[in-house]
Amino acid sequence: MTRQIHLFLSHGLESGPNSTKVTALKAEAETFEGVTAIALDHRSTNDPSTRLKQMRAAIDESGAKPENIILAGSSMGGWVCAQTSADTPVLGCFLMAPALNMKDYPGSSPTIQARHTQIIHGWHDDVVLPMPVIELAMDQDLPLLALPDGHRLQESLPRVVLEFRRFLTDCLSD
Repeated sequence: MTRQIHLFLSHGLESGPNSTKVTALKAEAETFEGVTAIALDHRSTNDPSTRLKQMRAAIDESGAKPENIILAGSSMGGWVCAQTSADTPVLGCFLMAPALNMKDYPGSSPTIQARHTQIIHGWHDDVVLPMPVIELAMDQDLPLLALPDGHRLQESLPRVVLEFRRFLTDCLSD
């Protein structure tokens, strides 16, 4: 029997559940047997704490056990995923240009407690500066891939999807 995995995708501040990255990652996840991909819609609020509550509600509604949950998020959605994994150890946490160490975010440097973690960040990100994310990854001994791209990682989308596929393969091999 195939283990049922719930993947929750969390978009960024000025994005949505049908954004390019979320759509690409959701499509990639759905190629794996036993993975249910859920793209959250956070557009009703710009408040990080409210978005965190939306993530927790979606997880509760799914009935998924933490060991069967993978989180993937970009920018503010990356913060939502990182903070969720700090509160609930999950199977996986895939973060793209995560809004970590931002002054208006509560708990802006969460201790990520996922069994598998991957951070991808753009060297030329002028929204979420790379150095605080690099420092958090270094402090927590987390894998980080820095790409020659900006905040949206739009020039690197094929690479991001490839890395996501590898990440899912690792998570599902547990």
